[in-house]
Amino acid sequence: MQTDRSLLRHIVATLAYRGGKATRDVPQGFSEFRIGPSSRTPGQILAHIGDLLDWAYWLARGEHVWKESPPQTWEADVERFHAGLVGLDQYLASDAPLGFSAEQIFQGPIADAFTHIGQIAMLRRLASGPVKAENYFKAEIVVGRVGREQAKAVTEF
Repeated sequence: MQTDRSLLRHIVATLAYRGGKATRDVPQGFSEFRIGPSSRTPGQILAHIGDLLDWAYWLARGEHVWKESPPQTWEADVERFHAGLVGLDQYLASDAPLGFSAEQIFQGPIADAFTHIGQIAMLRRLASGPVKAENYFKAEIVVGRVGREQAKAVTEF
C-alpha cells in the first residue's frame, strides 16, 4: 500500500517524464511562439510551471509562498523545471512532515503543472514540432527519477 508521500513522489516522477518529453528538442524560436495576441507563449507557460513547482515545495514545507518569475531562456527554464522537481522530490523523500495535505499539494500546483505541460505539448504540434506519441501506461516511470538527465535517458527512443 502506497503512502501519500510515495504516491506524490510517483506523481512528481510522472510530471518529470511527461514534462521532459514536452520540453526537449523544441523547434527553434518555440519559446516565443504565440497562437493569438493574448495567449501565453510556451516560454511564459514554462516559467509559470517553475513557479508552481516552487509553490509545491513551499506547501510541502508548510508555507504558502507564491512568487511569479519572468521567463528566462528556454534552456534556463527547462533547468529550473527539473531543479524544482528534484527539490520537491527530495523533500517528499525525507522524514520531514508535510505542511499541507498530499491532496492539497496535488490538486493545486501539481495538477496545474500537468495542465500546462499539456499546453506546451499542444503548442509544439501547432508549431510543427510535435511530441512523439507514446503509451504512457507502459512508460518506465521511476520514483526519484526527476532530474533532467535522468528523464532524458528514459524517454529517448
